[in-house]
Amino acid sequence: MKKVTRDTYLDWYKNMMFWRKFEDKLASVYIQQKVRGFLHLYNGQEAILAGSLHAMDLSKDRMITAYRNHVQPIGMGVDPKRVMAELFGKATGTSNGLGGSMHIFSKEHRFHGGHGIVGGQIPLGAGMAFGDKYHGSDAVTLCFMGDGAVRQGSLHETLNLAMLWKLPVVFIVENNGYAMGTSVERTANHTDIWKLGLGYEMPCGPLDGMNPVAVAEGIDEAIQRARRGDGPTFLEAKTYRYRGHSMSDAQHYRTKDEVEEYRKIDPITQVKDIILAEKYASAEELAEIDADVKSRVKECEAFAESSPFPEKNVMYDAVYEQEDYPFISHKL
Repeated sequence: MKKVTRDTYLDWYKNMMFWRKFEDKLASVYIQQKVRGFLHLYNGQEAILAGSLHAMDLSKDRMITAYRNHVQPIGMGVDPKRVMAELFGKATGTSNGLGGSMHIFSKEHRFHGGHGIVGGQIPLGAGMAFGDKYHGSDAVTLCFMGDGAVRQGSLHETLNLAMLWKLPVVFIVENNGYAMGTSVERTANHTDIWKLGLGYEMPCGPLDGMNPVAVAEGIDEAIQRARRGDGPTFLEAKTYRYRGHSMSDAQHYRTKDEVEEYRKIDPITQVKDIILAEKYASAEELAEIDADVKSRVKECEAFAESSPFPEKNVMYDAVYEQEDYPFISHKL
């Protein structure tokens, strides 16, 4: 694994803080109805992405996830202005404003969504890994899912084939404790989700999803296994989300005390404490990073606000290949 250095910690702090504030801004503009539909925020889970990116080779590896998917493409290299614009439904967005919150996508940066169907990305992740293996690439696909998605039958079908064909894919369950509002304890007879891999004799195990170093180490081992041709890995990153499942979630299923208890192990705070303890940077230097993050988020908002909405014909151009498709009505 690439060495975790002073620069690594500073990059983690800078990136995780930006992701957090980026989504805090999304929450505020959602209330203003500038972002419509569903909005699922990643607050609290940033260490999983930070650690995963450290272990990946961004020149070839791929990523696919569910609908909590705004900051992952930013980490993969997508311009955050375009991500913000997509959420605003603007033409300058990653999908011309037609995908919205749950369907961020970038072929160029090998980020393949953003999927609104629970568990829908799991067989797709294995399919992309199959494609890379078929074409002789040593690229690895990281396929993320929530704890609720592991109850889908498609997961088990996918794990079976991935192991049978030794596909270069790493399955990562981001277990934040609740599938929407249902706790893990109420969805299965066991709470150690990673043990599902045992039924397929697939390498598997738990990760501390609040610690980017622990995530990086676990993901790196899995990626190297896949790159050698030894097949997939199934990992459970135990984490926590500080906001509701979506913006419409009243969170009656958990207490404020529970949330506050988990805030004591906030991944951003953990990284900040190490930076200060190791004297990688001073409090003043971190404050400068915070100010820069605030400025960058404002730039993203301004870009999204000033961008135009897509023309109506774009919807047809993006859906229909046949120009004279007989069921199109132009009387709009």
